[in-house]
Amino acid sequence: MTDTPARLLSLLSLLQTPREWPGSELAHRLGVSSRTIRRDIERLRDLGYPVEATLGAEGGYRLVAGAAMPPLLLDDEEAVAIAVGLRAGAGHAIEGVEEASVRALAKLEQVLPSRLRHRVGALQSATIALTRGDGASVDPRTLTTMASAVAGPERLRFAYRAKDGAETRRQVEPYRLVSTGSRWYLVAYDLDREDWRTFRVDRVADAFATGARFTPRALPMEAEEFVRRGLRGGDVAYPVEVVLAAEPERLPPWLRCHAEAGAGGESLVRFESTEAPEWVAARLALTGIPFTVRAPEPLVEAARALGGRLAAAAP
Repeated sequence: MTDTPARLLSLLSLLQTPREWPGSELAHRLGVSSRTIRRDIERLRDLGYPVEATLGAEGGYRLVAGAAMPPLLLDDEEAVAIAVGLRAGAGHAIEGVEEASVRALAKLEQVLPSRLRHRVGALQSATIALTRGDGASVDPRTLTTMASAVAGPERLRFAYRAKDGAETRRQVEPYRLVSTGSRWYLVAYDLDREDWRTFRVDRVADAFATGARFTPRALPMEAEEFVRRGLRGGDVAYPVEVVLAAEPERLPPWLRCHAEAGAGGESLVRFESTEAPEWVAARLALTGIPFTVRAPEPLVEAARALGGRLAAAAP
């Protein structure tokens, strides 16, 4: 890469991933010499980016917190995620804050001066919590720790509480964080059980990266599908069919991906759910779009009951 400004932006983007980068790996990624990398690091320091260098066989470069908040380089997806997160904090929305927002929060935590951390802590907590609807809370520090370990990649240790209340200590190789809209899940390879596992993040405590690097294993399917199959294994999935009074492009993402255009500007949505019918009815109501449930009957009854309670609350 011979274009210096473009190379500096690429280098900065790599350094903003929460990990330590050996100079040789940076040189290989950017197609330049190690000497050029050293010069570029000095250029970034001159621009105010606090890049720390460590010596030794395992040494390298990483971006650290400085005396002032430096400009951050965010890709388009991350910038949109931040904007949606702020909107959710102001408008009490549930949908829209996905994995990209966690990556952005991990970058913020990496370089944020300590004097500013308490100012964004409340916003981070609210934004992450609003992605959930079942009352269980997720510590944003746990999410950002996991996101950093996935990006590293570094092994994770944490305490985990199973559905039956049993508590265990786990050591895993984290692969992906997956949001279902109501919960966050970590897909990881469990080293003690020598198999892939899905962990509900709200059941995780005391998560920390061990510093031990690893070569990511190949998951036999997409992480989202792995989580979906795990949910179906634990609960009985049932088909949902609902008509919403809006075209597919106006629907929230969790519905849009299952929608097909109907007559008169409506959308026919079909999907399978393991969530309680009452929760599905509430999520549909929170879209603010008029809807009619066609199936299944328990969801029809849940929507009718929810409508009755809302009507009684505002006589």
